[in-house]
Amino acid sequence: MSSPPHRPRGRLAALLAISTLGGHLVYPGVLGALARGRRSVRPGEPEAWPALTVLVPAYREAGVIAEKVADLRANGYPGELEVLVVADDADTAKAARTTDARVIQPNGRLGKAQAVNAGMAEARTDIVVLNDANNRLGPGALALVARHFENPGIGAVAGEKVEADAGGEELYWRFESWLKRREWALGTTIGVTGELLAVRRAAWEPIPADISSDDLWIALDLNERGHAIAYEPGARSIDPPAGSPRERWERRTRMVAGSLFVFWRKRHLLSPSAGILALQIVGHRLWRSTVGPLSHLALLGLSLLTMRRSRLARALVVGHVAGGAALVWRESGRRLPGPLAGGAQALYLQVVALGGVLRFVRGDRVLQWSKRAR
Repeated sequence: MSSPPHRPRGRLAALLAISTLGGHLVYPGVLGALARGRRSVRPGEPEAWPALTVLVPAYREAGVIAEKVADLRANGYPGELEVLVVADDADTAKAARTTDARVIQPNGRLGKAQAVNAGMAEARTDIVVLNDANNRLGPGALALVARHFENPGIGAVAGEKVEADAGGEELYWRFESWLKRREWALGTTIGVTGELLAVRRAAWEPIPADISSDDLWIALDLNERGHAIAYEPGARSIDPPAGSPRERWERRTRMVAGSLFVFWRKRHLLSPSAGILALQIVGHRLWRSTVGPLSHLALLGLSLLTMRRSRLARALVVGHVAGGAALVWRESGRRLPGPLAGGAQALYLQVVALGGVLRFVRGDRVLQWSKRAR
């Protein structure tokens, strides 16, 4: 006896739902099981604090660069500290020279990744901390990341990114922190952000010229060459409130596309021989930015086809309509209650991922992006 026609669609819907949530439920479940009972080592103060260079790649940051240098000096690092600004435009270079920072001004615009390369080549210390011009550091952040380099196996230390006006992203960043804590308990993480990333210069190799996602490239490249990346949640980098909806969309889809170009270049790391690194690539980043959102889109399409005879499909469609309306409300600048804000943000991230995938498929590789002056 053949199965009713709706049963195959029901099984397909279930598979699509599992795939949609794979990066949000399946990977965390596997990661939690692997990390159960393990604790990452929290280093104490070193006998002698290593000298640090804080490298600030800056473009159109003339209005904030002096404040950035002052913020770094006020962080209270107990060792030798040099601030190195790679100024990608003349106005930023001029403003940076009014401070005690060392300033490099390239002959032409480099873009962020190549500005990082230029700064790393000029740094005079073994530990270099990458930091953005428009954010500020939480108290003691530099000392917290520096402690980890007492372990010679550590190639880099990732800090914690915090948005001053998270706009519904609080749950997302808590989720990211949960993942990184457990990945680090297993020995390393790929969860780094360029806002605060300390790198051992002896382990450094330059970022290729066709790569824009500098932080992800650094994370994968160091891990591939056997240098562990520690996670220090106490070292916080606080970003200012996000820009306009159009600016956020451009930045986030560009970041997704940039990460996909990195994954394509490093696709050999998806081999089972890469072990925990392959698992982190797929679970932490790749699934959530490709297969998951595409499965989500397919599930919504299937629900639209079957909503006349399926209550669950109707509920899913209605939920998306409500989520879309909440997202429009939020993007207009009005705040949402917690559950609605979380739902709107989850939907937004799925749509952003789809936008990033489209940019990747089109070959939209942006190495030097436009930005408003700060």
